Amino acid sequence: MTGVKDRLLTTIAGQLGNPHGVLGKGVAFVLNRGNKRAIAAAVEAAAPTTGATVADIGFGGGVGLELLLARIGAEGVAHGIEPSPDMLTRARGRFAMEVAERRLALADGTLTALPLPDASLDAAITVNTIYFLDDLPAACAELARVLRQGGTAVIGIGDPEAMGKMPFTPYGFTLRPVAEVTAALTAAGLTVEQRTLPNPPIPHHLLIAHKA
Repeated sequence: MTGVKDRLLTTIAGQLGNPHGVLGKGVAFVLNRGNKRAIAAAVEAAAPTTGATVADIGFGGGVGLELLLARIGAEGVAHGIEPSPDMLTRARGRFAMEVAERRLALADGTLTALPLPDASLDAAITVNTIYFLDDLPAACAELARVLRQGGTAVIGIGDPEAMGKMPFTPYGFTLRPVAEVTAALTAAGLTVEQRTLPNPPIPHHLLIAHKA
């Protein structure tokens, strides 16, 4: 019985990190619904203006892309960076008009290897993604690299203590203290502000990193 439980929880953790296949469609729905408040707060904290160039890194179900596109208007450009081929395919269908209008560019990539030029973004968000990183400092350095002067990147994470009580997190999640993430962003040359969203059952922390 333990082996069945382990396989199930490993599958759940793997789908949350990289939604794919038939299960991935359901996971995309769950991610959009469960993460929407945190993603909306991240967009608000990033505060992109009309006409800005922005990115959602690890966009999953795509709700962040929708919110960013609404925020930047017809003159802005959004980049959706995602390692899951199935989520990219899903986004290409859902946002076909925005892609055709060149308001949205979708690309395969990760936080440690962003397919973006230096100083190309006014704002970026990434929510519930850093659990799946091996190299946090490299990811923070990449965020600093692609931000323009005056730009803002927002990392959203579930409270590590609360996340540690979830049954699937031992199966592929790396739960880092908020202070560790803040230190990595600071080491990358960014100035960090922290906000907490006390939304049960999992409080979220927003680490708002500014490039001077």
